Amino acid sequence: MLLGRREKRIVVVSRVAVFANALLSLLKISIGLLAGSLAVVADGIDSASDVLTSLITLITAHIVARPPDLKYPYGYNKADTMASKILAFVIFFAGAQLAISTFSKLVQPVPRAIPKTIAVYIVIISIVAKQLLALYLKKTGKSVQSSMLIANAKNMQSDVLISFSVLIGLAATYIFKMPVLDVLTAFVVSGWIMVIALKIFMESGRDLMDGVDNPEIYRKIIAACAKVKDVSHPHRIRVRKMAHLYIIALDIELPGNLSLQEAHAMSHKVERKIKEEVKNVYDVLIHIEPQGDTNDSEVFGISESSL
Repeated sequence: MLLGRREKRIVVVSRVAVFANALLSLLKISIGLLAGSLAVVADGIDSASDVLTSLITLITAHIVARPPDLKYPYGYNKADTMASKILAFVIFFAGAQLAISTFSKLVQPVPRAIPKTIAVYIVIISIVAKQLLALYLKKTGKSVQSSMLIANAKNMQSDVLISFSVLIGLAATYIFKMPVLDVLTAFVVSGWIMVIALKIFMESGRDLMDGVDNPEIYRKIIAACAKVKDVSHPHRIRVRKMAHLYIIALDIELPGNLSLQEAHAMSHKVERKIKEEVKNVYDVLIHIEPQGDTNDSEVFGISESSL
């Protein structure tokens, strides 16, 4: 299968994320166990879940590269959005497992030693590495308009806050000589992980429900129609996303005395104008009506009066 430029960039970024998270996870879990810090081990488990999320993005990059077929005539681009949903479930599950584990240690405390200072060094390394990785994912995700990469970037950004909270927890543990603070920090971290997962889940749901994140696109479509002579009353405008691409459907009114060939040519002008105003358009579907033939009972789609 030949990968396009967009898919190749997603593959490269995903491979970097897999390697970086695998290395960080191994270091944090092993050093956390060695240092006796449950919070650092918890941070390492979170990084282990990041390996899985990065593998999901890597696999999805190959899926979205598939051409349209009889089963999926619109192509496989929405696999990007589906992957975001899967990422949300994986991240939430990791957070929930961590919450259960740390909560049991809080309600049934056992004597614990103060973690060794080596735990601090690996947490600082994690903060720097995760911040760089989050910026890399976010920049590439916005560049190729991949909700999947942007979701993973948000996950990495939350990991920075998680590692920072672990660092604060370790500092408090050393200052107050209370090892329970390390466990409490791990429990707070688990809650934050689940919150991030819920945010990703809700945001990816918008695309699956054929919503758009910026309603300004409707004004651009109406403005594009206004630039074509004799085109009036654009209505029943519906925009939905297929990964980074837009599918636009709308009705327009044309003078009733035009020939079919003339009306067809004008619809192509409207399509070209829309593509000039709106980036990343996959397809434009235009239904032509004679001027004045407005059905006020139509309740779906967007018109100028509803903006």
